[in-house]
Amino acid sequence: MNQTSDPSFVPVPSAEPPRPRERRQRVQAAETGMAVLKGLGKLGGRASLTLLASQVGESPAKVHRYLASLMEEGLVSQDAATQQYFLGLEAMLLGLAALRQADPIRLAEPGLVRLREGLEVTCFIAVMGNKGPTIVRFEEPGLPVTVNVRTGSVLSMLWSATGRVFLALQDDARVRALAEAELARAPADLRAQLDPADPIGRLRRQVLEQGCATVRDTNLKGISAVSAPLLNHGGRPCAALTALGATGGFDAAPDGPIARAVRREAGAASVLLGYRAP
Repeated sequence: MNQTSDPSFVPVPSAEPPRPRERRQRVQAAETGMAVLKGLGKLGGRASLTLLASQVGESPAKVHRYLASLMEEGLVSQDAATQQYFLGLEAMLLGLAALRQADPIRLAEPGLVRLREGLEVTCFIAVMGNKGPTIVRFEEPGLPVTVNVRTGSVLSMLWSATGRVFLALQDDARVRALAEAELARAPADLRAQLDPADPIGRLRRQVLEQGCATVRDTNLKGISAVSAPLLNHGGRPCAALTALGATGGFDAAPDGPIARAVRREAGAASVLLGYRAP
């Protein structure tokens, strides 16, 4: 039977799409809500209403309305004693899910390719393994420099730029022990390159001052290298980005173009890993 001929049939009006003004209002509301949530994060995850309103550039009354909605969704909570707002359980779960996807090797790969193509140098990503810094991703230019390191190679803690990055930034007893063991068995000519009074401490301070580590003809004769850290959300090194080349044509100066490029790419990957400079 035709529905239109059925006297009991009542047509249901179709839902009208939101008008352009309504859509803009919804988008603006979502943007403001996200600004409040991000503002709370930038303030360390906890703040008073007044401070948060100042951070996002909105009136306290307006921010309070958005905070109420965010609290209903579990993204924000309020301390009953201080009346401060802080990131809630749902925000924490979202952050943890994002951190699980923060793979330093995957996030640093585009920078690795840019370094190889832009500077025409050999470059790699290394992580700290049980025996020392270990190369996990390796890129070579069209005319590669002959070196006896490849994916899986374990590098020196003291004599490689990569090792010095981990030594300076990874405050770990195991890392320190590896460096001290290397120092104890190093030949006199290598030991002579280090500060006789405080060899390990001086290396650490130098890397921290420069924001990168540089070596010339130490780990590999005729090879120079520059390395910079990839820092996670806690400011700890989770990998190192290194460029190397033949000493004669490779500028390993800490303020040179190669060092600046390596620091820039490592810094960009660190931001994607959740790191925020203090």
